[in-house]
Amino acid sequence: MSAALLENFDLLATSVGGVAKLRELILNLAVRGRLVPQDPDDEPASELLKRIRGEKDRLIKEGKIKREKTLGEIAEDERPYELPTSWRWARFGELFSLEYGDNLPAEKRSGSGEFPVYGSNGIVGTHHSSSVSAPCIVVGRKGSAGALNLSPAPGCWVTDVAYYCVPPAQLDLLYVFKLFHTLGLDDLGKGIKPGLNRNEVYLLPVGIPPLAEQSRIVAKVEELMALCDRLEAEQGHAARVQRHWVDAALDQLAESADADEFRRHWQHLAAHFDTLFTTPESIDRLDATLLQLAVRGKLVPQDPHDEPASELLKQIRAEKDRLIKEGKIKRDKPLPPVSDNEEPYELPQGWVWVTIPELCQIGGGATPSKNIGRYWHGSIPWVSPKDMKVALIADAIDHVSPAALEETRLPLVPPNSILVVVRGMILAHSFPVGVTQTAVTINQDMKSLTPYAESLSSYLALAMRGFKSDILALVDRSTHGTCKLESEKLFSYRFALPPLAEQSRIVAQVEKLLSLTASLKARLAAAQTKQAHLAEALIAEVTTPIGAALREGENSGPQQPFDPAAFKARMKAEHD
Repeated sequence: MSAALLENFDLLATSVGGVAKLRELILNLAVRGRLVPQDPDDEPASELLKRIRGEKDRLIKEGKIKREKTLGEIAEDERPYELPTSWRWARFGELFSLEYGDNLPAEKRSGSGEFPVYGSNGIVGTHHSSSVSAPCIVVGRKGSAGALNLSPAPGCWVTDVAYYCVPPAQLDLLYVFKLFHTLGLDDLGKGIKPGLNRNEVYLLPVGIPPLAEQSRIVAKVEELMALCDRLEAEQGHAARVQRHWVDAALDQLAESADADEFRRHWQHLAAHFDTLFTTPESIDRLDATLLQLAVRGKLVPQDPHDEPASELLKQIRAEKDRLIKEGKIKRDKPLPPVSDNEEPYELPQGWVWVTIPELCQIGGGATPSKNIGRYWHGSIPWVSPKDMKVALIADAIDHVSPAALEETRLPLVPPNSILVVVRGMILAHSFPVGVTQTAVTINQDMKSLTPYAESLSSYLALAMRGFKSDILALVDRSTHGTCKLESEKLFSYRFALPPLAEQSRIVAQVEKLLSLTASLKARLAAAQTKQAHLAEALIAEVTTPIGAALREGENSGPQQPFDPAAFKARMKAEHD
């Protein structure tokens, strides 16, 4: 079976998470007896188990250990796969014992380096004495329940958050360690702080090969794991080289002086799309670069015939004055003008520096009492950060009633408003922005920005995304372990506003370019999905239990060896 595995390393290793899948597959093949051939001259595992049981009976008779509770025979339907004829099933507890570790607080560890101290997930220090005198396997009991570590030297200290297991001398320690990795011990952990119950582990069926085969399996596993290590190193190097070329290409694009230079750089970049942008992350970075160029006036050319943004700003101020006079809004606190030395870059022709309050009416949100049921029996979308995964907001997971609007401070946000998240851990790495397609309400972790000129909505939403890195730099990350974007910082942030006609050209160009990158990402996802299906099918093919077809009456002859070439041809035909 190792030949089939080697022939398909490229298929598995290059799929998403491929090397991890390879490691798992190698171990699963190993404990099924499908990694190395069986030798009819090996002493069968049945004799090995007799000696282990005989040794346990002797120790019980001498009073050195206690007789365990009988665990019962392993029923046919408990056996997860068929074993080779020279192997035998046994329950975990018939062969292995998980012993409690001993408490050793950090302040009592000597740090002498003489004996390693193990916690639930590995070495946590050293000590001058040991609590376990033999090589052992350390199994996480609390916290990292089921985590496995090997202490190969004769002596270590295992703390009370872990178990330790000293396998019978008749078994290969390294084989047992690899066997434990296939038992899913971490899945048995329960509770808020997961804990592993050893009595549940003792019931697990385990397959035991002849001792001589155990040694051959260990050698083959280590050979294949070394190959995985090399693959991982090569992939890491390739990924670093890829990131270097992506960085260089995006830096060149970002440094475009104007729309003409951007066009030249873009044409060069587009010719190498499929070789440069091979991960979702690299495509996201390309999108971010395009947005940054757009909001700095480098994506489309300026038109001297466009009415300048200063005229648009005059019209907005006139509308605001009217609303203030009618008592519908309050006058903003004036901000000082931007001096030349404060400008982060030179503005394109017809652009002006602005702040959000100059352009939008700002609103907050609230959460009506959950104890008043009638507030939550309605059809008005109540938008919270969990709804901000899309650019256009037409609905929400939760809804409120008109009574909630009438009896609480919850405002109604009109269509074509911009919603942003201003509180929550999502601000550690992202700044969600959405445009409302219908009237909605929002919770207290969000702000609504309703432009005084409705025509501004599309561009302002684009601008919020384009200035994402600048806005995230304003986030306070020290507020009781959460993240918060203070209103004063957000609303005093100055950004550049283009003429209205240029806004339309920018939005149209961004939509065109982002549709291309979205198509690229979709093709990449489809290719990765196809490859993942092929990889999973290969794993299923090579881990099919020996004798399964015989038990199901599908084949009366011996199992045929796995044919990698035939498998590839069949799976590609099915998926193409």
